[in-house]
Amino acid sequence: MVKFYESSFSYDYPFPAVSLAYFLRYPNPYAKHVLSTDVIDRHFDPDSQRLYTTRLHLKRSKLPPAVLKLLPKGIIGSNSDTGQSYILERSTVDVREGWMTTETKNLEWTGILSVVEKQKYRRPAQWELGDLSGERTYTKRGTTEVTTSTTFVSRFGQGGPRASRKNAEADTPIKDVAADMPEDDTPKKGFFASWSTSSLQRTIEAIGMRRTREALLKSKDGMNVVLGRLRSGGLVEVLEGMRRDREAMYGPDGPWKCAWKQGNGVEDGE
Repeated sequence: MVKFYESSFSYDYPFPAVSLAYFLRYPNPYAKHVLSTDVIDRHFDPDSQRLYTTRLHLKRSKLPPAVLKLLPKGIIGSNSDTGQSYILERSTVDVREGWMTTETKNLEWTGILSVVEKQKYRRPAQWELGDLSGERTYTKRGTTEVTTSTTFVSRFGQGGPRASRKNAEADTPIKDVAADMPEDDTPKKGFFASWSTSSLQRTIEAIGMRRTREALLKSKDGMNVVLGRLRSGGLVEVLEGMRRDREAMYGPDGPWKCAWKQGNGVEDGE
């Protein structure tokens, strides 16, 4: 099962400021769940004049309680209590043409719910076609348009290639038994089993979509905080704001020690 969510909005800041704020958005008061950010790869293509970046975010995150209630304890195990998850982010920036594309996806619990978010930031043209009459409308150049497209895929209940082979081997004796059963019983069992799996997948995807809508609002608020700091005090104010946010969120220990404590179940003061 697959679900899609799309949204569009704009920042009242020019594209160079928005693209810079994107890479400086953590930490901020609306992203207290982000523990760390690491650059895995970054390179600049002199021919296309584009910057390519791959980053890894460590976030304080759990499966939603509503999803946990739907899953058997044997599947959940003890990993649901770690409270941390990794997010992979890839981005491409073209300052000359005035656009940036980003893609983020979760690396944890992908078998239960895979979330892939794609965003396109672009500098609007000074003049754009208006209505069908052919009239032109003026667009402010000091803004940046953002389009977000998110895909939700739940594969819960579906096995991989190895599971498929095991199921194929295990199906041989089961088919022999099913052949002796009344014709009315066999299709009913398959129908209800399929209905149960697809319903669970749709429910998981719906919960993920609802959380994503809330996260997008907080993400926009966090970006506006960083953009406001850029406008008021430049890069110095942004870095100072990041320091204040980091101390407010993690205390004197810093994010890495905080993440280690959470991952190992160590309480403060130990």
